[in-house]
Amino acid sequence: MIEVFIKGVGVGVAVAAPVGPIGLLCIKRTLADGKASGMASGLGAASADAVYGFMVAAGLAATGILVSYAEPMELFGGLLIAILGALSIRAFLKGAGIEAKPANARGPRGLVPAFATTFALTISNPMTILAFVALVAGIGASTSASPGAAYMLVLGVFAGSALWWMFLVTAASKASTRITPSATRWLDLISGLVLLIWGGWIAWGALS
Repeated sequence: MIEVFIKGVGVGVAVAAPVGPIGLLCIKRTLADGKASGMASGLGAASADAVYGFMVAAGLAATGILVSYAEPMELFGGLLIAILGALSIRAFLKGAGIEAKPANARGPRGLVPAFATTFALTISNPMTILAFVALVAGIGASTSASPGAAYMLVLGVFAGSALWWMFLVTAASKASTRITPSATRWLDLISGLVLLIWGGWIAWGALS
């Protein structure tokens, strides 16, 4: 069982590590709103990874259910990424920077949207489930050896993904002391443009 858990941790790290729109959001929120907001965002993504891990471990990926909803999920995720990008550009145009949003400004209520948006973005990305299918396929025999092994695998996936986001957010938080408010404001513009173009490209791919 411990071996299954360790393999799950490896899968969680492997899926979370590539820096995409979720990683960009976590870094941006950590710099602008503090470490708690970045961690909430990372845990949202880790929770979605755990959901996908459970689906794969339970054999739901093989039923074609997820594939049949791939295009609507991709469209939703692309539009959500584009909206977040547009909001980031809007913050730049309004002159919002770190000085306008202190790290403790959000509070507990602000952490829920941070968690929910990254959860929705991750869960709506059909590429995530394809990555899980490929990575978990090689350890299918070990998960079938014991009734509880599949759940241990999912726990490992969540732990690995959460560890990666914790590392990324901690690194961004340490770097925030060296970043000026002016640089943070320009980060709003750069990240906003990246997210807007990225989200538009994903949504266009789903429609076409």
